[in-house]
Amino acid sequence: MQVFTPKQVAKSTGSKYLGVLVAAKYTRELNALPRDLKPLGQEKKLTTRAMEALTSGQIEFRLVGRRRKGE
Repeated sequence: MQVFTPKQVAKSTGSKYLGVLVAAKYTRELNALPRDLKPLGQEKKLTTRAMEALTSGQIEFRLVGRRRKGE
């Protein structure tokens, strides 16, 4: 099992909480891929792959403000 510290996550996102949210969203995207498009030979869990990608700077993201009702 690979361990990611809060400092590693916060380094790439600015906040450990934001880092976990970004990694979770990326994990859902990886899970939604068809089985043929998933890289073969990668036996790591999707969450581990997402955290590795996040801490190495491979994931680009942007924050979008919430839409309020009536706008």
